[in-house]
Amino acid sequence: MNTINADQLLGQLNWRYATKQFDPNRKISDQDWATIEQALLLTPSSGGLQPWKFIVVTDPAVRTKLLPASYGQAQITDASHLVVFAAKKNFSEADVDAFIRHTAATRGVPVESLAAYRDMLVGGIVKSMDEPARDAWARNQAYIALGNLLTSAALLGIDACPMEGFDRAQYDEILGLKAQGLASAVIATVGYRASTDKYANAPKVRFSKEQVFAHF
Repeated sequence: MNTINADQLLGQLNWRYATKQFDPNRKISDQDWATIEQALLLTPSSGGLQPWKFIVVTDPAVRTKLLPASYGQAQITDASHLVVFAAKKNFSEADVDAFIRHTAATRGVPVESLAAYRDMLVGGIVKSMDEPARDAWARNQAYIALGNLLTSAALLGIDACPMEGFDRAQYDEILGLKAQGLASAVIATVGYRASTDKYANAPKVRFSKEQVFAHF
């Protein structure tokens, strides 16, 4: 296993920031984007259930439609890629069963051998929560994927900006998510910073370790 050292990791995390201005003329290479998508596929989730879909929007016409629903933020149209993290609505026993069948096929084991695991997932997520709670759970899972994207992009020297400032209902309508049983949770723009972005070199503002950490 090849690893990066502590200085490399912290260096890239200090380098990254929520990019406010992207260079519209710089695009992420197909190879680097394929790597980012693979990193997103490897995102962990509760029970491994992956209650999400990642909508990658590169079509300029679609992004122009999304701009007003994003309160006119220029990152939407200027960044190389836009990713909409959509969460599955009303997660159900059928979703758990589909995951269990896929797990059995992937690992070459009988579905019946996963019965206890299946019952734990159904009892802990489907039956123990009402629909609004399951929807909130799925949205929270999408934020794990967002964090993975931000870190993975930074390690590749690619900029990104996590964004909650958008009209979810309009996004869902424009992208046809409701018909797919999905709802937008959060978005991220990904690309390369513009040389004019004043925030690129601004000192990071973080609370002290004493304020943020507690040890027991």
